[in-house]
Amino acid sequence: MTELLFIISSSKTGDVLKPLARACVRKGTSWCCFITGEGVKQLHDPELLKLFTSAKTTIACEHSWHEFFASLECPVELGSQTSNSEMMTETKRVISL
Repeated sequence: MTELLFIISSSKTGDVLKPLARACVRKGTSWCCFITGEGVKQLHDPELLKLFTSAKTTIACEHSWHEFFASLECPVELGSQTSNSEMMTETKRVISL
């Protein structure tokens, strides 16, 4: 079971997410991310992308990705709100940013 699931729905939460993700890495805490809505805009942040490689899973909402970046290839796995629901059932704590 994953310890933390970060649900990222805002394009302005990177300054909060980065230190939280670094703390997870330092402490050896398992974590994952589901990115939706305007949160997909953060997938252009190289520092966040590097941190996501330490996550157990990082999934972006396919609908949101195509809404903002229709012709670009997504740098993480694409999924749906069903993916989000599945991740929630496999996680102890959820943090929404």
